[in-house]
Amino acid sequence: MVAALPGQAGDGERHIAHLDMDAFYASVELLRYPQLLGLPVVIGGGRRHQPEPLVDGSLRFSTLRHYAGRGVITTATYAARALGLHSAMGLMKAAALAPDAVLLPTDFDEYRRYSRAFKAAVAEVVGTDPPVIEDRGIDEIYIDLSGQPGVAADHGATIAQAIKDRVLERTGLNCSIGVTPNKLLSKLASDLDKPDGLTILRHADIAARIWPLPARRINGIGPKAAARLEALGIRSIGELASADAAWLIAEFGQSYGAWLHAAAHGRDERVVVTYSEPKSISRETTFERDLHPRTDRAALTVIFTRLCEKLAGDLQRKGYEGRTIGLKLRYDDFKTVTRDVTLEQPTADAAIIRRAAGACLKRVPLERRLRLLGVRAGSLARPGDAGRVTAPRAAERDVPCMPGLFET
Repeated sequence: MVAALPGQAGDGERHIAHLDMDAFYASVELLRYPQLLGLPVVIGGGRRHQPEPLVDGSLRFSTLRHYAGRGVITTATYAARALGLHSAMGLMKAAALAPDAVLLPTDFDEYRRYSRAFKAAVAEVVGTDPPVIEDRGIDEIYIDLSGQPGVAADHGATIAQAIKDRVLERTGLNCSIGVTPNKLLSKLASDLDKPDGLTILRHADIAARIWPLPARRINGIGPKAAARLEALGIRSIGELASADAAWLIAEFGQSYGAWLHAAAHGRDERVVVTYSEPKSISRETTFERDLHPRTDRAALTVIFTRLCEKLAGDLQRKGYEGRTIGLKLRYDDFKTVTRDVTLEQPTADAAIIRRAAGACLKRVPLERRLRLLGVRAGSLARPGDAGRVTAPRAAERDVPCMPGLFET
């Protein structure tokens, strides 16, 4: 669908697009299992929820009906959303609402493959070298279309449609695009006509299309700020726009209060950033049941080693080494602790990462059951920037890389 709004644009006005893939993980899975098209499907299960091949060549899919565990929905098809299921909802709660919804495991390797494919398709259409594209994650990007030929004539509608068509051609997936004068408005616009939407919005359209939306829809207004605004009688973006700037500053502080006023009026001067170095790379997993460091030592050791190996693989694939290796634990009482260690030289070696993370593990209490385990690499550098990697500092060299690491 296309929702083109004829706001007037001044000379030199920017044309920024925000592209958001529609129900990305679920849509990738529907390409793999087209027999599930139109059905309520949620993504978020573990490996045990893989479809089971039957003797007649068909597949038996898991459903939420018999789900037991603490998992959460990663994403859901639009048919599932119509039943009230949504991202971050607990799977047990989802089972109560829609017991016959299909449950599929996550497959991040496949999602990353499709992510690379849709971004390459966008770059083909944009054509500039390098394309002015800001990567915002696995399923969304910003694109500066301001320099594209003819963009001022239709405010980017033609090239945005060409991008949508190319993404569909290359991946088989639909996306929604909003094109506006800035990133803040484009983020809002891309969500207005989902799925498969194309929304062109100018400053003249803000009152009609943006102000009726809840204030929490603005990227940067989190749950706590939204609750505080509501307590002050402000629920919509329009009500926020009507609030006095000085009053907002008095209530929320100089920086955030001024930003709230500007955002409600659709003002945002941020540029599309084509590249930025990540500050850290991490891997973590939440267990379907709480694991104890002693009784579940073998399972935890395998998981811990696998996380370190995956982190090393991420670093190598992205061309980084980390000098700070960190550990993250969340206990069964939801308390979270982190520890880190700084190496003499940065590394992307799985064994060194495992040894350093093990040193961190020696510095945390291991009496309670665990619900989450994670490892992180920070202080990133490109290989060769700091010489050849050898080993952690002497204090960490004596940490064994062996089963039994979780033994207290």
